[in-house]
Amino acid sequence: MKRFKNSFIIVLLLVATFACKESGDELVDNSDVPENIATPDYYNIEINTDKAIYIPGDAVEFTIDDSSLPSNTKVRYKYLNTVIEEADIEASQWTWTTPADDYTGYIVEVYATEGESETIYATIGIDVSSSWTKFPRYGFLSHYGIIADSEIQTVIDNLSRHHINGLQFYDWPNKHHKPLPLNGDTPATSWKDIINNDVFLATVEKYIDAAHGKNMKAMFYNLIFGAWDDAEADGVNKEWFVFKDNTHTNRDFHPLPSPPFLSNLYLLDPSNSGWQNYIANQNNIVYQHLDFDGYHMDQLGDRGDTYKYDGSRLYLNQTYQPFIEEMKVASPGKSVVMNAVNQYGQQGIAQAEPDFLYTEVWSPFNNYSDLVSIIKQNNIFSDHTKNTVLAAYMNYNLADNKGYFNTPSVLMTNAVIFAHGGSHLELGEHMLGKEYFPNSNLMLKPDLKLALIEYYDFLTAYENLLRDGGTFNQVSLGSLDGKLALSKSIGSMGTVGIVGKEFENQQVIHLLNHMNSQTSEWRDNNALQIIPGMKKDCQLEFTSSKTVKDVWVASPDIIGGASRSINFEQSGSKVVFTLPELKYWSMIVIEY
Repeated sequence: MKRFKNSFIIVLLLVATFACKESGDELVDNSDVPENIATPDYYNIEINTDKAIYIPGDAVEFTIDDSSLPSNTKVRYKYLNTVIEEADIEASQWTWTTPADDYTGYIVEVYATEGESETIYATIGIDVSSSWTKFPRYGFLSHYGIIADSEIQTVIDNLSRHHINGLQFYDWPNKHHKPLPLNGDTPATSWKDIINNDVFLATVEKYIDAAHGKNMKAMFYNLIFGAWDDAEADGVNKEWFVFKDNTHTNRDFHPLPSPPFLSNLYLLDPSNSGWQNYIANQNNIVYQHLDFDGYHMDQLGDRGDTYKYDGSRLYLNQTYQPFIEEMKVASPGKSVVMNAVNQYGQQGIAQAEPDFLYTEVWSPFNNYSDLVSIIKQNNIFSDHTKNTVLAAYMNYNLADNKGYFNTPSVLMTNAVIFAHGGSHLELGEHMLGKEYFPNSNLMLKPDLKLALIEYYDFLTAYENLLRDGGTFNQVSLGSLDGKLALSKSIGSMGTVGIVGKEFENQQVIHLLNHMNSQTSEWRDNNALQIIPGMKKDCQLEFTSSKTVKDVWVASPDIIGGASRSINFEQSGSKVVFTLPELKYWSMIVIEY
């Protein structure tokens, strides 16, 4: 059976040639590959919405710089590649009422046509979800000194433009075992964090309010088992601590240099009911005075052999599930999420059903393929019910000194994480390069600033294909013209990785371009990565036993992530089409 898309298809007449599908595959005739219409021009005019996330039926308020828009400009609202509504743009501000469907992403395209040509002026993603934890896009805050209201709002506005829907308030507490200091029944107006920075109550409150004004949730950070030197004076029982021997002689602790740190961090047993009750009471004091939405729990990874006060062995990775469950009971209605450092304890964490799964990634998980493995393992641990956030710090060595993030490093890593359904904890007042979140040595170059907005638009707009079900699968895809060195492995230098994901009536194919990669390590400590060469008009052949009704593509690197149908030809089980462009990441969707 043969089928062409679009009435104005131009059939590309070529002299019959042969090319390899993939290394080692048979030769395939590519003499009749359909050509696509021209890619629209793209202006990337600034466009904004008033919130980071919406519930069904909400009104979205758009603003755009309309000084460069022609009089015939329109806006279309699309679910995946289907236009669900369209309207004229007559001013720099307008509203759109979101549909009733919950947990749905949309792409909004501002465009104009002249004859048969089209120009796209702006795009933006919209997330319509009644709960932020279905598709978590997690950011952070790390400074709570005296900050002007306008600066606070600027930070939150920027995070909202990236559709960040939850914020981790990192290192806001005073003592880890007593996070909010009180004067009688009233919170102190200021206090010191563990590294002797000033924290002001008013700044924390203003950040929470500003976040809520954008429909973002605010999560307070704390270790689940941290105590300062003076913890016993504050009511922490010596029998709750973790020990490195079976005679309760040597407490397990994380040493911190003084100055600037105010204390070492001593570990408590998360499964001890006395400690659980103590810290749950402290958490509820926090909730009583600050409008936090939940508890971001941290740990320290594998501590080696540890013991309880009574001399019995303590397996920390088995203590996290009961701790999480107790915190949920103690503070009902509050979100909980826990950091599994290098996956330590993640299986038990997942069984406690936190709101989503979170992994801080360290060596030996150094390669792009390791990020994929972590996301897929988390899917299994949660029975495919929870999405994953990765705390993965880019250009780590570079962040020891002032400088700039390497744009290709960040975009390649995000492409791998996003294409596999994860999201990346990286954005706050600055971008993360270290596990100590206030480190702001590295800045964003202008090209990375623009690209990150488009990547987060893409993650949001296509969340239903990226993060909402489907089954990863192997697909049969060949390069007819030899332009793409296709591979089933992800992140291998000199190749284009293929990621397949199958839905009931769709086959999604992500292509991740590592043909010019200088390293297979996602962190790219020494900023070796270079911008990949743009691949254009790549002739591909896909094998399927099903009848194809549409082939469409979208990429965060091209025309703002706007989707577009492309011409294809199907003959029997062979579907032939031309991929217009591939830079870092392109998504192909086969509709049946």
